[in-house]
Order: sequence, then structure tokens, then C-alpha cells
Amino acid sequence: MKKILVVSLILTLWTGLAQNSNYWQQHVDYKMDVVVDAKKYQYKGAQTLVYTNNSNDTLRKVFYHLYNNAFQPGSEMDARVSTIADPDRRMVIKEKVGDKEIKQSRIAQLKPDEIGYLKISNFKQDGVSAATKVSGTILEVTLAKPILPGAKSTLTLDFDGQVPVQIRRSGRNNSEGIAFSMSQWYPKLAEFDFEGWHTDSYIAREFHGVWGNFDVKITIDKDYVLGGSGYLQNKNEIGHGYQDAGVTVNHGKKKTLTWHFIAPNVHDFTWAADKDYLHDVVKGPNNVELHFLYKNNPQITDNWKKLQPLMVGVMGFFNKTVGDYPYQQYSFIQGGDGGMEYAMCTLMLGNGKLEGMLETATHELAHSWFQHILATNEAKHPWMDEGFATYIEYLALHEMSVQKPEHAFVDVYATYNNLVQSGKEEPQGTHADRYNENRPYSIASYYKGCLFLTQLGYILGQDQLEQTVKRYYHDFKFKHPTPNDIMRTAERVSGAQLDWYLNEWTQTTHTIDYAVDVKEDGKKSTISLVRKGRIPMPMDVVVEYTDGTKEYFYIPLRMAFYEKPNPYRQLKRTVLPDWTWANPNYAFSIEKSKASIKSVTIDPSKQMADVYPQDNSYPAVEVKK
Repeated sequence: MKKILVVSLILTLWTGLAQNSNYWQQHVDYKMDVVVDAKKYQYKGAQTLVYTNNSNDTLRKVFYHLYNNAFQPGSEMDARVSTIADPDRRMVIKEKVGDKEIKQSRIAQLKPDEIGYLKISNFKQDGVSAATKVSGTILEVTLAKPILPGAKSTLTLDFDGQVPVQIRRSGRNNSEGIAFSMSQWYPKLAEFDFEGWHTDSYIAREFHGVWGNFDVKITIDKDYVLGGSGYLQNKNEIGHGYQDAGVTVNHGKKKTLTWHFIAPNVHDFTWAADKDYLHDVVKGPNNVELHFLYKNNPQITDNWKKLQPLMVGVMGFFNKTVGDYPYQQYSFIQGGDGGMEYAMCTLMLGNGKLEGMLETATHELAHSWFQHILATNEAKHPWMDEGFATYIEYLALHEMSVQKPEHAFVDVYATYNNLVQSGKEEPQGTHADRYNENRPYSIASYYKGCLFLTQLGYILGQDQLEQTVKRYYHDFKFKHPTPNDIMRTAERVSGAQLDWYLNEWTQTTHTIDYAVDVKEDGKKSTISLVRKGRIPMPMDVVVEYTDGTKEYFYIPLRMAFYEKPNPYRQLKRTVLPDWTWANPNYAFSIEKSKASIKSVTIDPSKQMADVYPQDNSYPAVEVKK
């Protein structure tokens, strides 16, 4: 207990030091006592929540998320699955009707004992009943009395829940046979910030929550092994691989066990349970405990054992690349329908090949930095958490790979380009639930979001990008940053002006597309560049001469008001006059000396996401048909 209190105090102090006068965060302290009827997949709970209003607003209402209610026929999630052009394959049933394949929502097929629900009763504010109204996955509460700025109020309620058949992320008896995958399972207070209340219905995507401390007790059949968020407080009572060395646990005639977890300074609490879990613990960087919970299946055990030292290395890489992981445990739990990040843990599939498991585990662990510590609004800005997690994931996997590609992000650039060529791209500013199709959402969020950072390396220089990532994490951890915050951080680090880049890359579907040509006469060679796309960029141009020598010409972008350090230090660099956005053409001349031009290449690093790179060099690259 002392250790937990010290960690909590450090996190609280750290959060306070990280804040500046322009940021405030609401705060919650949850206490939940939950009893699970494992045979019926139902549970009852009592929740006490102390809410601190750190805003300047007087709050007359509060809102809760009731995520379980999405898994009911007729819900908004059901409607979305039934109407989107490319529904998530995990959420549909395919049937042959004549020559046609019909996709039907799995949610629509759920029976009353298979649906999910959260039913709220006995809601009180400081002991006085308050009026409630349920609208799908949102509970609206009209408070008995306003919560004034700087004031605290205690909100209590009882809840009855049913665990749905696992359709997506949360549920029971998933595809790999895990009994309970309990994510977003409790009445969860909605976030209120400078933008107001975030009361998005649960339709498909991600989550947003309030920073707080969780004190959770879960009573369940003694044969189940649990893993999840937080620190287990009664290890020597529970056993199941959690207890201290040398302690033997005998549950005797007990039919149930109560698992007591404390999770300080998180915005989520998740757990999973199964009777056949094996549980391994290894020491990670800074003595962080890495827990691995997976099915007792000889066919998968070897892969789970091999995964463990790899994830120790990945956490160390993320600490070095971004900043130290601030908690003292992280759990990799077989229990998902793919992989999904939660506070101090991930639920992931565990029956596949080691390579796929490593990729999933690395990506989900990356979310501890770019979601569960920074905690951007995943619904409004999914590219910030998914894209930035993808960025450090690919860096880590590239570091670990034996046969390294040309650079870590070759596949990322290609996938983004495929989306552009499809004609289905939508702006990254589109709400995550409101893309026309799922695939454009995924590529815009994961891949184009990743390229936001890789191209910062092109614009500013690699050293400045690395400093930006670290400073962004340091300055905005536990603060729910917005797109403007990453841009301003990069500006503070580099001195560049970057509003044009944030706007063009994230708010439009404009593209980067440049071409180069060379004309020679007797005394000079003229290199002509044309901007065919709408997004401007500074230009790296490397000229190779027939005698084998090379020269680097750098063309700053006027609207950036910045000159980056020479990324090709072995080459002579000439800084040319800047290029304005309004003029799509640019030319410069090279006086002929002893050698003629052999080739000219725009962006030899290939960090610029040019949608037609074939004309980025002279002589032009022939396109294979």
C-alpha cells in the first residue's frame, strides 16, 4: 500500500508541475464494488464518484457513458454496422442470398440474454436524489444542486450490467475463448473541458475520459484469474501468480474471491478474466512489472514466452524515444478481438504467429504514451493517437528487425498513396465515427497520422523532430492536448512557422506533388521545379555530376520562415532564395564547370509523401505498365 501511495503522490505532483496556466483538467475519484455472476455473465455494482470541477463553469448537469448499451439491436452502433459500405468484418454475418453475399449486423441477431446493458438506479448527489435520463449510450443527469467552479461533489449510483457476446472489444467468450473482456464496462463520467461536454454516442470508435484515481473491488468465482488496469492490493490473498515469493495461498472452501485494484491518475479502468489464464511476470525498464496473461494452451505458450523479453526491449525503446513510462505495471492480456489499448494494459489476440503478436503488442504499448498519458480526444483527432503510436511502433520494429528496409516507413507511405489514388480520402479533421467508410478512416488515422511526424522530420530536420516528440510528451502529459499543441511544440523547438502544415495536412485532402526537369545550354544548366499539388514544401535537391561528385541545394519555404540544418553533411550545401506558395514554378541555374549533370533528385530521403514520385528525379523514372 505504501508503494501505491508514493506512486500516486509522485504522479499527482508530476501532473501539477506539467500543467501551465492555460490548462485545467477535471478530476474524478472512483470507488466501485462489483459482484459478478459468472454463469449469467451479469454483474451488480455500487459506484461512488467524487467529482472536482476545476473549470470556470458552473455545472448544472453531468453526463455518463453507458457503453454496454451499444450492443443491443436497434442501437446506433447496430445502425452504423448495417449501413456503412465496408462494415468491420468482426461485426457482421455473411449470408448467401442467390448470387449475392449479404452482410448482416451481428448486433441485430443478439438475444435478450446475449445483449449488453447498463441499468442505473438510485442516483444521488451528496445524498440527494437527482433526475436521470438515458439516451442510448449516454446518461444525462440534472443535478440536485450546481457544482460551482473549484467545488467538489459526491455522485453515487447503483448499476446492473450484462456482458454482451463479444462483438467488438468488450464482451464474453471471444473468438479465442476468453470468458470476460471487460472494457468500458462501468458508468463512466464524460469529459468536460474547454470545448464543453464530450457526449459522443458509442457508435464505432474510440474513447475519451476524465483523469482520476480508481479504487475497484471485483468479486468473482475463485477459479477465475484477472488482469487489467492498476495495482492489485491483496496479492497474498488472491494468489494466481500475483503473490509474493514463498507465500502459499489456500482458498479453502471459499467460492469467490474479491480482487482489489487501485489505479492512480488514469482515465479508464479495464479488466479481463478467464479460468485458464497462465500468468507470467517479468521485470521491465525502471523495475516496471510486465504481466502476461494468456490461455493455458501448449500451442501458444512458446510464442507468449518469446514475446516477453521482446516487450521489455520495446518499452525501453519507447522510454528513450519519447519519455519514461510513469506507472509501475503494464499487462499484455489475451482477451481482445485484435488489439486495443487501455490504462496500463492491452487486450489482444494471442493465437497467431509471433511476428503478428509482436506488432500488435508494440502498437498497443505505444498507446500508453500516445493516448493513455497524453490522452488526446480519440473521437475528434484519431490521427494524433493512432498515427503517433504507429510512428513509434514502426521505429521500434525497424530497430529490432534484422533485414531493414530503406527506411522504417516505406509501407506507411505506400498505404497513404493508395488511399489518395482511390479517391476516397477524407480530411483528418473528420470525426472518427463519420467517415464514409472504415478503410479511409483507418489509413487517415494510422498512416497519414504517422506521416505527419515523419514529414516534420523532413521540414525541420531529424534532430528537431526527435526533440519535438520528447518535449510534446513532457509538456502535455496528463493534459488532453489538441492538434495545435503538437504544432506549437514543434515551433518552439525549431523556430519555424507551421500553421500552414497543420492546416493543409490535417484539414484538407490536398496533396504533395512536385516534378523536376533540366535544360542545358553551353554555359549553364537550368533546373526547373514545379509544384503540381496544393501542399507546399521546402525542397531538398541533390545534383549528381558526371564525374561522380554530388551537390545539395536547399530551397526554404517562405511561409515557414525557417532554414533547416544540413541533413547531408557530407555534401556541399547551397541555400537558394525561398519559394513562395502562390508561385507554382521555381528555377535555378548551375554554371557548367568540368562536369555535366548526370541526375537530379528531389528529396533523396523519401520523407516527403509525394503522390507521384516518378517525376521527382531527372532523368525521369520510367513507369512500368
